[in-house]
Amino acid sequence: MPATLIVGTQWGDEGKAKVIDYLSKETDIVVRYQGGANAGHTVKVGEDKYIFRLIPSGILYPRTICVLGGGMVIDPDAMFQEIAELEAKGVNPAGRLRIADNAHLLMPYHKEIDVRSEEASGEHKIGTTKRGIGACYSDKVNRQGIRIGMLYSDSFFDSTLPRLVEQKNKLLTRMYEAPAMDLGEMREKLLALREKLRDMVVNCPYYLNMELASGKRVLLEGAQGTMLDLDFGTYPYVTSSNPTTGGALSGSGVSFRYLKSVIGIVKAYSTRVGEGPYPTEILGEEGDLLRKAGHEFGSVTGRPRRCGWFDVEVVRHAARINGLSALALTKIDVLDEFKTIKVATGYELDGKRIDYFPSCRVSDIKVIYEEFPGWQEPTSHITKLKNLPKNARRYIDALAKYCGVPIAWVSVGPGRDNTIAIK
Repeated sequence: MPATLIVGTQWGDEGKAKVIDYLSKETDIVVRYQGGANAGHTVKVGEDKYIFRLIPSGILYPRTICVLGGGMVIDPDAMFQEIAELEAKGVNPAGRLRIADNAHLLMPYHKEIDVRSEEASGEHKIGTTKRGIGACYSDKVNRQGIRIGMLYSDSFFDSTLPRLVEQKNKLLTRMYEAPAMDLGEMREKLLALREKLRDMVVNCPYYLNMELASGKRVLLEGAQGTMLDLDFGTYPYVTSSNPTTGGALSGSGVSFRYLKSVIGIVKAYSTRVGEGPYPTEILGEEGDLLRKAGHEFGSVTGRPRRCGWFDVEVVRHAARINGLSALALTKIDVLDEFKTIKVATGYELDGKRIDYFPSCRVSDIKVIYEEFPGWQEPTSHITKLKNLPKNARRYIDALAKYCGVPIAWVSVGPGRDNTIAIK
């Protein structure tokens, strides 16, 4: 069976979890392939709202297996808190969670280093969530990380862990004048953790490729979006991993031969969280109206999101990098109140039109806009494309044409039923 990939095409918060939840009913295994507890996915089922940070949202379906892939950095405290929250709402993840043995363990010192480093950055802050994500990925790249599978080696506890804690304590005490971490306390917690995880740990490439070969349906789920990709986003104001198609393959171990469909999730406008260039940002009263209408506040951090108009060049950029098969357009209902809606259809740089999203000098571009008439009537009750207001349909058609990717789904609200499939 082929694998399907869900990827964000903007700066994250596009509504990926809702689409993943919508598609998970026909999926056997959902795999989260990168990121950590720094990004949240929100799913609304009836009157219940679920916020996912590490566990794939497919866990809401009782037969779906959920995998935390090797490209992730896993905070065990956050994971077990999330499990407890799900159990309190009647969702039982027991026996349905798998954790890649090559996923990296996010340690307490990663959080402390992240906080201290961001505070020391002054006016040059990146805008991290201070959850240790970047510090953990830095250790991974520097070959100083702790993989989940290492917990089952006695030599790790005898030599590797003491060496790593000693190194981090030197950094904490000498550079940041912070308290040292207690090695004995950390060892005891990790020994307890390895027993709690023992039945969940798998070799992810072997497990997933064998399951695909046997006919199982796999859905790959990423956090954040293309514009926060470490290599293709608005560097350095990006995340520390690759949310794009390449990251999905390396972060899961799924062979590229199985990947047949890449679905890009795109919001009917745009948002971003934290620092960094944002060409179509709307400031002032109009931006506040969009933020309020879209409830644009981080599901994990609570931070208000910066809001802006739809940017065609951003989505084209995502289409090129990810090889998008189709788009799922979300939050079209948020635009119901607007009399006029703008779309960024191109850029100028140094007085010349460019047909790409620049890797650098994003703040220097001039945005070219086209205006569309709004529909100014509610859409959240509509279940068929033909019943949408004429101007809403024109807007959807224009976005598909500009982006060069067909729109296969339109979301008109947060619930499972607020989804229109376009045949």
